[in-house]
Amino acid sequence: MRKALIGSLVVVAAMAGTAAAQNVTVTVENMLAPGGFSFTPMWMALHNGSFDTYDTGAMATSFPGLTELAEGGDTSVMSAAFSASGAGLAGGVQTTLAEGNGAPVFSPGEMASTNIAVGDATVNRFFSFASMVVPSNDLFISNGSPTHFELFDATGHFNGPMTIEIFGSQVRDAGTEVNDAFGGAAFSANGGTSVDEAVAIRAFFSDGSDAAYLNDFVGTNTADGGTIGSAFGADDLIARITIVPAPSTLGLGLLGLTGFVRRRR
Repeated sequence: MRKALIGSLVVVAAMAGTAAAQNVTVTVENMLAPGGFSFTPMWMALHNGSFDTYDTGAMATSFPGLTELAEGGDTSVMSAAFSASGAGLAGGVQTTLAEGNGAPVFSPGEMASTNIAVGDATVNRFFSFASMVVPSNDLFISNGSPTHFELFDATGHFNGPMTIEIFGSQVRDAGTEVNDAFGGAAFSANGGTSVDEAVAIRAFFSDGSDAAYLNDFVGTNTADGGTIGSAFGADDLIARITIVPAPSTLGLGLLGLTGFVRRRR
């Protein structure tokens, strides 16, 4: 069965949330086997539903920060764009979660968690995320619809706990750089010179050469000294994001990032 375009949202438990429960713990996991691909530190935000990270079929240049994230894992431009957007000005909160055990990327099997103070849960109802797939030239994962993941309802009631499962079919090609494993792919030790591309954002694996492109990385070294041992397919579960209530001891008066913990699966 073909997986949903922007993620599978699974309610993993029934919970009587309230508007007062405004701290959440977000955990990011790389679900790939050892030797697989990694993800750069993940940008995440809670907002009013007005901040769009991308649309399939549109140009990446229409979405501030997407090119920088998709080509090099840089979240700073997207973060600045969010702060200046209607979502940010309305009190939206954001953070970038890195895996802190050595290299900041999420290598296969690694996970990290962070506690986020939501602020006004009647406003910051929706959850968004974005991260680069590495090594690659310009592959990324994100939610295309800014209102798809409704973490709180209009009264501020927590809709979770919830799990977002991300499959290979949900990877996107930003269309900003030619896919070439030996042509300047970020986080790869293969070398080469990248070639600019100016085509629309598309679903990865929609082109017959996409699987071969990933396979070209197998057996090559990554920038952090690792070796790619296997590629992933469209039906493979590659990442998981879980969101649960944060411990009540964090308090309700905090703003932004309130804590961090990491571990390996």
